[in-house]
This record gives sequence, structure tokens and C-alpha cells, in this order.
Amino acid sequence: MAGNIFGNIFRVATFGESHGAAIGCVIEGVPPNIILSEKDIQADLDRRKPGQSEVTTPRQEGDVVEILSGVFEGRTTGTPLALLIRNKDQHSADYNDIKDVFRPGHADYTYTRKYGIRDHRGGGRSSGRETAARVAAGAVARKVLAFEGIRIVAYTLAVGDVRAEEIDLDAIDQNIMRAPDLLKAQAMIALVQEAKQQGDSLGGIVEAVVLGCPAGLGDPVFDKLEAKIAHAVMSIGAVRGIEFGAGFAAAKMRGSENNDIPVVENDKVKNRHNYAGGIVGGIANGDTIRFRVAVKPTSSIAKQQLAIATDLSSRHIEISGRHDPCICPRIVPVVEAMTAIVLADAYLIQKTIH
Repeated sequence: MAGNIFGNIFRVATFGESHGAAIGCVIEGVPPNIILSEKDIQADLDRRKPGQSEVTTPRQEGDVVEILSGVFEGRTTGTPLALLIRNKDQHSADYNDIKDVFRPGHADYTYTRKYGIRDHRGGGRSSGRETAARVAAGAVARKVLAFEGIRIVAYTLAVGDVRAEEIDLDAIDQNIMRAPDLLKAQAMIALVQEAKQQGDSLGGIVEAVVLGCPAGLGDPVFDKLEAKIAHAVMSIGAVRGIEFGAGFAAAKMRGSENNDIPVVENDKVKNRHNYAGGIVGGIANGDTIRFRVAVKPTSSIAKQQLAIATDLSSRHIEISGRHDPCICPRIVPVVEAMTAIVLADAYLIQKTIH
């Protein structure tokens, strides 16, 4: 079905619903003879899974991945790789009271208009639960990128009006917000906890950097590398905007300011400011690829809201169940995964012309 498959050579199809039996993915184009085990994938899934802290949903899912096909004796075979993650902790009854309501901020109405039917349990296919399958696929993509020494790191740059001032990549996994600034992380946590106590939620900004990407990766015109990354990252349900390098700030600059000044370091061309964010003309230029995404506040909140029922009558609702007061910490590995999938695809495409 349209919309469930991503990529050209490294192609990922995800399946499953939030409260169904399982979610998972099928990946085509994985090169043979890559050492791969469930443990390699599990490490990334553990960073995304629910129930990690007081700033995430209390839903308890082990998110244990099973490799169903595509691996023999610890190595990929070059055939389709099938990964399965079983759902274990669904509380579907939490949604019975709102099964006939279109929740504000959710895809309930649009799914009903498109398909004439929807799974009201946790949002079904539109739930953020689907992103676990993406993270599993991204872990495989990272194994492909390891051949080039490409590293992808994302982190929570801001939550509400609190923004990191220091960028210390070693600090990211030392705090539950996955922020690169330990001091500001504590302020972020306090802000999220305050919103949670009020039955509300918060959004933020996640920044990602790609280190070690070689110049030449990507394609011009319609398949620009930043266009593909934007497509991939904007397909994450909570993401509402993206900018590369200087981003929207470039609109306030003059050309003499925004043009990157090239310099040569170790016989490689670099740029003094990297306002382009590591991509020029749709092709990586060898600098660090850098982009930021706007993450909306979680739509499911405990505050009373006005909604529309399926019979188009107005109704006040309060959404119960278990939800993240801020999605940023758990969306960090999803942003990394979608970036890895794009770059693995670009890497394999590049190999077809060299």
C-alpha cells in the first residue's frame, strides 16, 4: 500500500498497529555478509522504548526484536530481512470512551475520511508506536554505514523555551532528556514535569549531526540529499518542520555572509562556517551534515478539550491512558534511524556509479 515503503535500493516497509499483535519491518537491499544479530538492533530499540523515565509514557514494552529471515549463521544473506517486535502491554480499554470521537491533534478524522474505518486503540497505524519498526531498520542501516565510518548523532536541543547552550555529545546519554547540556537538561526536566502535573505536554527541537559523511553522497535535482532526509524525518508523526545548516536564519543574511568560505584541511575542502549544513546542490560536501527538527507537543493530554464525535456533535473529552508529556527524548533515536536509512540508501546508490 502506498505510503508504507521508503527507499530505492535500501527499501524499508513497516507494518503493524499500536494495539495489534506486533509491529515490524521488511528490509530489501541489505548487502550480504554483514555481521548482524538481534543484539545489534536491540541497543537502538532500548533507547526508543517506552517506560524509561518520568518524562516518558509509563507503558511497559520490552520491544524485543526477532529476526525472522535474511540472516544465516550471524550474517546477512542479501535476501529480505524481516524483523518483528511483539506488543505486550496494550491497554486497549483506555480508548473505549473515545472510540466515537475525533481527538484534537490526532489523525482520527483524516484516517476515517481516507479509509472509511480506523483503529481507535491508541491511534492504530498513525501511532508513534510504529516508529519502533523504523528504529529497528535504522539499526541495520547503521551497519551498512559502518563501512564508511559514518556516524549519526541526534539530541534534544530545546524543550519549550529552554535551549541547550553547550553541545557535549558525551552528555546525551547521561540525562533522561537526551540533551547535550547537563545543566539545561535539568531545567528541561523541571519544565516537562510541570506540564505533566498540569495535564499538558511540551514540544521542542531535536538537532542531528552526521559525522564522517564523504563528499559526493547524494543526488541532484529531485533526489537532493537534504530533500530525502526531509522526506524521511518529516514522515515522523510528531515532526512539524526541518531546517539545514543556517536554516531560516539564512533569510536574514546577505550573500556575502551566507556564502561558505572554502578552506583546505588535510588535503580536503572544508567550509569555514558550514551554513549549508554539509549539503550543496543536493550532494554532501564532506562537512558535518547538520539539521534541526521542530517536534510538536504530544496531542494526547489530560486537560479537558473540545472535540467532535463521529456524528459531528461537539463533545468535551479528557484523554486517559499512558502518554509522553514530551516526545523529544524518545524521538531522538527515530530521527537518527530515518537519517541512517536515507544515507544507507544513498551509499548503495553511489556504489552503482563507482
